[in-house]
Amino acid sequence: MTSSGKQLHLNLFIYPDGHHEAAWRHPDSETDRILDISYYQELAQRAEAAKFDAVFFADGPSLAENIQYAARFRLEPITVMTAIVAATERIGVIGTASTTYTEPYNLARQLSALDHLSKGRAGWNIVTTGAANAALNFGLDAHPLHRDRYERAEEYVDVITKLWDSWEDDAVVADRESGIFADPGKIHRVDHVGKHFRVAGPLNAPRSPQGRPVYVQAGSSEDGRAFAARWAEAIFTAHQTLGSAQEFYADIKHRAQAQGRDPRGLKVLPGISPFIGSTAKEAEDLHQQLNDLTQPGYSLAQLNRLTGVDLSAYDLDGPFPREVIDADEERSEGSRFQLVLDIVEREDPTLRQLCHRLAGARGHRVFTGTPDQVADTIQDWAEHGAADGFNVMPPWLPGGIEVFIDEVVPILRRRGLFRTEYTGRTLRDHLGLARPASQYAPRPTKETA
Repeated sequence: MTSSGKQLHLNLFIYPDGHHEAAWRHPDSETDRILDISYYQELAQRAEAAKFDAVFFADGPSLAENIQYAARFRLEPITVMTAIVAATERIGVIGTASTTYTEPYNLARQLSALDHLSKGRAGWNIVTTGAANAALNFGLDAHPLHRDRYERAEEYVDVITKLWDSWEDDAVVADRESGIFADPGKIHRVDHVGKHFRVAGPLNAPRSPQGRPVYVQAGSSEDGRAFAARWAEAIFTAHQTLGSAQEFYADIKHRAQAQGRDPRGLKVLPGISPFIGSTAKEAEDLHQQLNDLTQPGYSLAQLNRLTGVDLSAYDLDGPFPREVIDADEERSEGSRFQLVLDIVEREDPTLRQLCHRLAGARGHRVFTGTPDQVADTIQDWAEHGAADGFNVMPPWLPGGIEVFIDEVVPILRRRGLFRTEYTGRTLRDHLGLARPASQYAPRPTKETA
């Protein structure tokens, strides 16, 4: 336990080769296996053996423009997670699905099935999708504005929650003697009519083991924070400094409390991408080895996506041209845009240095050090109001997670910061989250309470 008595939470965030943009070029990467399901099953099994809370998959419904230089395609997460739960027993599985480019009834069915088949280990990372080119894959002429995407997301989560609640927990009777399988009085139409959706319901499957999959969210913009305070049970967030992480942590907990929620029911999990060596110099050399493998074309394309400016004509070893970045209203609402500006204003990097800062984990905290130093950083953030746990983002796979599990996790355990065994079976159990009641179930009265 930390000095505050909190149990830390650890997730393995799986990117195909790892989170550094040049991970696929690392000599120990397994690029030839990234379309082999056994590769993902083995990573999940390794994380489960270390008693991680969950494995996490990002997603996006369009092809990255810089596929030329990195393994940044996307396998559909629910399919992958279904194969993972068949090969594991306790670890949670969290997958990304967009509220902008899916429909709530279909996604409700898919994630309900996953929660049933995994015996309660499913989580949903709720995103509104930032990639503008996704619109062209769904019959739209243009990507909806940031505020419009969040407006749709609010209604989407309202609808999907109603669908997951539409069967009361005891709606299935399965009484062979009477011949009654289910009580229709405990299965409810949702009859939702809103701006974006018309859904009659109910869902065509019983309520799942967790009641609902765990709600996860990753946006840190103003709209994202407001949305998370209402809905999220875990937040994946990106911070470069302890101070930034503390500000976010305090703000999001305060917002949740203002919504009438118990702040302890919302777990804040920053990303950390650790380069680990037996000495600090060895860790720094490993980081530099991967940075030396980066392709400027990829790095500059990523900066273009984040800032909206083509910087390819500028000197990589010259100062970053801050003056050409226009913080228009739409772009400035994105949390990663602001993160880039914060790095520029705090560190005054060259263009190449900024590219390398972002190469490791797209704005998440990259740390180089010994196992003890990595553990020190995790403990420092956890004990000083910055995190309830971490999304571990290995620079390359599988070696990056193997060294973290073998060298860092035992230190965390010796310090009383991380579990040695699972104490529950569901993802909600691992995260210390309550199982929500169906909104359609009768509320206890004073006489029945």
